[in-house]
Amino acid sequence: MDVIRGPELRDRGYGGIWGVGKAAVNQPALAILSYDPEGASQTVCLVGKGVMYDTGGLSLKISGSMVGMKADMAGAAGLLGAFYGLVESKVNKRIHLVLCLAENAIGPNALRNDDILRMYSGLCVEINNTDAEGRLLLADGVAHACKHLSPDILIDMATLTGAQLISTGKKHAALVCNSEELENRAIMAGKKSGDLCHPLPFCPEIFKDEFKSKVADMKNSVKDRSNAQSSCAGIFIHQHLPKDFKGEWLHVDMAGPAFVDERGTGYGVGLVMALLDAPAFV
Repeated sequence: MDVIRGPELRDRGYGGIWGVGKAAVNQPALAILSYDPEGASQTVCLVGKGVMYDTGGLSLKISGSMVGMKADMAGAAGLLGAFYGLVESKVNKRIHLVLCLAENAIGPNALRNDDILRMYSGLCVEINNTDAEGRLLLADGVAHACKHLSPDILIDMATLTGAQLISTGKKHAALVCNSEELENRAIMAGKKSGDLCHPLPFCPEIFKDEFKSKVADMKNSVKDRSNAQSSCAGIFIHQHLPKDFKGEWLHVDMAGPAFVDERGTGYGVGLVMALLDAPAFV
């Protein structure tokens, strides 16, 4: 396991993870775990959002919406569970788990609206909403995966947007995917595992304009909150993949199905295991 932690993130160019987590007592980190069985011909990278507590930052959540934000790490937790299950199942795939870990805290060093972050992808992002922090973590995570791990399949998972519940409800995660074949496989894996999911539009040529900035490559939050917010959040992450990325990419926004009342469901473990052909689901 490799861990990049604290100011080393800043020094090595992970501006998104460092920017989100730099105000917290517990330092942000990027953790990478790998499983490389003999004879594996396919590489899969799993990138999870692990916000250990989300105050919203200086774009502070009102008190009622902050309750339960200890669980804003459900994407990372679900992928960690899936990684463990896949390793125990001895699947014949090379699997890398990339956990993007931070607390979105407030304090003298907190990320501010109008700040500009240089991300690991090389893009500069103007902050216009510190509560749209998860995509900053995942953007660095997928950029790391593409630069260092050469994925054939890249899956990111997060409790990313409240708008996901409006789009697909409390029982279905929302998918944004660059591959119709992988998208269909994910839908079937959801039905097989019980971790239901439903696709949203993948239209980077349309939605990328929501992030236009006059002083950076893009902003981190949309201009029009009524224009497919959950799709746009996925497209933000997609913009940090290399332009020559040839693999399949799947974004899973599971803000709704990650919870029942105030408890976590473990969503994502079954979905990813079924999608990657763990023996229990074959």
